[in-house]
Amino acid sequence: MANAWFETVAEAQRRAKRRLPASVYGALVAGAEKGLSVQDNLTAFDQLGLSPHVAGLPHTRQMATTVMGQHVSMPVLISPTGVQAVHPQGEVAIARAAANRGVAMGLSSFASKSVEDVVAANPQTFFQTYWCGDKDTLVQRLERARAAGAKGVIVTLDWSFSNGRDWGSPWIPEKIDLKAAFKLAPEVLAKPRWLWSFVRTGRIPDLAAPNMAKPGQPAPTFFGAYYEWMQTPFPTWDEVAWLRSQWDGPFMVKGVGRIDDAKRVVDLGATALSVSNHGGNNLDGTPAPIRMLPAIVDAVGNDIEVLLDGGVRRGSDVVKALALGARAVMIGRAYLWGLAANGQAGVENVLDLLRSGIDATMTGIGKASIADLTRDDVVAPDGFWRRLGT
Repeated sequence: MANAWFETVAEAQRRAKRRLPASVYGALVAGAEKGLSVQDNLTAFDQLGLSPHVAGLPHTRQMATTVMGQHVSMPVLISPTGVQAVHPQGEVAIARAAANRGVAMGLSSFASKSVEDVVAANPQTFFQTYWCGDKDTLVQRLERARAAGAKGVIVTLDWSFSNGRDWGSPWIPEKIDLKAAFKLAPEVLAKPRWLWSFVRTGRIPDLAAPNMAKPGQPAPTFFGAYYEWMQTPFPTWDEVAWLRSQWDGPFMVKGVGRIDDAKRVVDLGATALSVSNHGGNNLDGTPAPIRMLPAIVDAVGNDIEVLLDGGVRRGSDVVKALALGARAVMIGRAYLWGLAANGQAGVENVLDLLRSGIDATMTGIGKASIADLTRDDVVAPDGFWRRLGT
């Protein structure tokens, strides 16, 4: 039997591609339009170098920190993503893996598992929501998350409903009915291990969004929930401030790229913000978050926790982000590849790779604690940075 352990996130992605039906894998690859932002998220990290030392290196390294009031064993969080057909255990497997590694988790409101089940698996869970539905519906979702024990809220604002990918978008049905099963059969039957993982649970992916269900009603389909979101008018800053007032605990605004927007997030009393371009899935041509990070840290870093989300694939990426001022990073595709490759153990594998990579990088640049990282540890080419807004 082949070794289930993998040595890089890139290998996890290769295994995910071999295991998943083409439509499921294509949904994970995602991206928008030409894919400029998806590519920049990765190549921007490649363009940053590190400044090493060769003697007097620390024997131990400290990487624990706190994010939104939660103690975490390393500066890495699970970013909220919808996991509809990757693995039968979905977000519950991810939550268990994160809990086993002392990592907090963001749970998408479009997730395939309920906030109750996920918090039970990892009490360090932040519930993510979009501005979707009327105010009563938004409050109901927050109250449900609070009752389940969520430690905080993440509101994601960076979305413009862009569509169309130059490389083609996968066909995703509204639900798995006879017609959909027949159409998907060739690609599903070509991936028997993925099919068997669901068959032995007695269930098939139902493509539902249980956290979007209204009280007393069944969970809507993923696209049913997405349609509600599309029909909801975009929020004003006053409405975002109102939403913050409905939650009396830690509160993050995700998707910030401009300095003026970051200042508004501080003004509404948020605990944290995430510099992000939605993994390149939103407005194509948005710069990589790592390019925008220092300007935002300089503007508001003393007033709010600043995180980075986008393009992180290895421990050295984490160190680069922290050296540039991030409190922690959030990962998305990296753990999804791990989940697809080997379930809960695959997610743990990814987290272990990041931890060992952080440790090795800190050793090489001579830092005993993540608190000691500075911008002098990073080497950037001319013209690398992006400063958006004022």
